[in-house]
Amino acid sequence: MSIFLKFRARTGASNEAAVVDIAESNASEESSQHIRRGPFRPDVWVNARQRNALRLRTFYYRGVDIAITALLALGWLTYPAAISSIGQLTIAQVAPYAVGWLCAMWFLISANLYNFGPSSHVWRHVAATVMVSFVGLLAGLIVQAVTSVSAWSDYLLWAGLTLIAIAILHLIWASAAVRSRKNGALTPNIVLVGANRYAELLITQALKRRDINILGIFDDRTDRSPDAICGVPVLGPVSDLLTHRLTPYLDCIALTLSPDAADRVGQLERQLSILPNKIAVLLQSDEPDADEITRALDKLAYTPVHLLNPPINDDRRAFCKRLQDLVLGSLALCALMPFLLLIGAWVRLDSRGPALFRQRRHGFNHEEIVVWKFRTMHHNRADNAGIRQVTADDDRITRAGRFLRATSLDELPQLLNVVLGQMSLVGPRPHAIGMKTGQVVSADIVAEYAHRHRIKPGMTGWAAIKGSRGPMHSAADVRRRVQLDIDYIERQSFWFDLWIMARTLPVLLGDKVAMR
Repeated sequence: MSIFLKFRARTGASNEAAVVDIAESNASEESSQHIRRGPFRPDVWVNARQRNALRLRTFYYRGVDIAITALLALGWLTYPAAISSIGQLTIAQVAPYAVGWLCAMWFLISANLYNFGPSSHVWRHVAATVMVSFVGLLAGLIVQAVTSVSAWSDYLLWAGLTLIAIAILHLIWASAAVRSRKNGALTPNIVLVGANRYAELLITQALKRRDINILGIFDDRTDRSPDAICGVPVLGPVSDLLTHRLTPYLDCIALTLSPDAADRVGQLERQLSILPNKIAVLLQSDEPDADEITRALDKLAYTPVHLLNPPINDDRRAFCKRLQDLVLGSLALCALMPFLLLIGAWVRLDSRGPALFRQRRHGFNHEEIVVWKFRTMHHNRADNAGIRQVTADDDRITRAGRFLRATSLDELPQLLNVVLGQMSLVGPRPHAIGMKTGQVVSADIVAEYAHRHRIKPGMTGWAAIKGSRGPMHSAADVRRRVQLDIDYIERQSFWFDLWIMARTLPVLLGDKVAMR
């Protein structure tokens, strides 16, 4: 069977060009440039970092459920008409409610009712939640029958109110998840490598399911590739994917190859390994049937298939890290606010220009973020692109800037980036986009450079306390920085982050040599 089929051209503006625009062009620009919109174009463009934040909301949902149902039980037990204070409660009185509450929450978590998968239906989810919670509350009813301290009616009324509260909460959670999937904010974004028959079959079925977004196709055989497959544009050779502006929005790169293409798989894996995105291999059979296509799409919609570069952090670790950043970052920002205002006033008095300096840098998954710092250079000589790295006795640096750089106090405004979720307290330092080491772009020196972007950049990090901080003046400096960053990503944990934060201040203050 021929690899390629005859593709019928579709009418409309969606087939006028073979590129996908990412979201920031307004309607007039789109009409003037005739940019094609593929059939999977999301209503809302959400990059990988924001998508991870949305997915981690389930942990907040779980926490809210636990807190509200616990408060409901405590309030019911301490209601003034029954018992005047918590201290008067006996174990026999508390046991039924404690057992019922614990079992209900445990069953909800064990039944994966906080997953909100692509096929979740709001009312079916609410019904399943009520049923599972009811089974858990029955355990408390059994304890109530054994203890017989209070009337059954009291427990049954509390259980009914608890079920209502859980149903209302999960109605809100499930509705939010469904809404986010419908507008594309939670729907996985995929690109295919290989413009062949298997890709066409996947796209055809994906159009019917609408639980993944296939944003484009890349294929090195540009002379034989069609302009589009079922409306999904062929965006160019695989090499274009390495620098394409779709990359920060991708959840997975799927290789759609024939079963005898093992060598090609290895070649593509090596070529794409510099990207932080997940890579999945979808090897087709000689005659792929509907079940095979369905299984492949199910795995892409829920979890990637065989991952050549599996992610280091699971959702639990990512949630704990975000919670750590939010709590500690907010506390630090509030506590240091008077100090930050004093530094800002000093910078303004020392030289003309604003107190703060902002620069576009690489964030999670190649996302471009705006990083804030106190200005340490003369305003008219600031290097927004980061092309020229700082050297000793650099005449661009102000008097205040030298002290701020020596103590790293110029980085403190990045606490705002941490609270907003663009950065973390601990992680690889964010480098300026296009930053050069000598005359060479730093990212071109080490093939694994982009692996630094598999986690949010940090205010401090493993590399910083190991002496690799500030400018990188040689290829060896770049290699050491990247290796230390990758070591951190592989070892990242809550306690490791705390240890790095505890080590940061004495290391920085004790280093009188490094130019920062």
